[in-house]
Amino acid sequence: MTHPIELIVDEPAPGSFVWRLLETDDSGGHPRVLRSAFDPADSYEVALATGERALHSEIRQRAAAAA
Repeated sequence: MTHPIELIVDEPAPGSFVWRLLETDDSGGHPRVLRSAFDPADSYEVALATGERALHSEIRQRAAAAA
């Protein structure tokens, strides 16, 4: 079964943006952090782009493992 993965970008401090990939359980609840930014980005756009790369990397890894 596949579990949905969600990309979240937060601003924990003004001008500091961090991304997280969250994955839910089989029932679609209880999200857990799958991956997160090591360092904050200076802009929302940079954090979003970095998070998208991490999301695509996760998808590729899972597809390769399933093959």
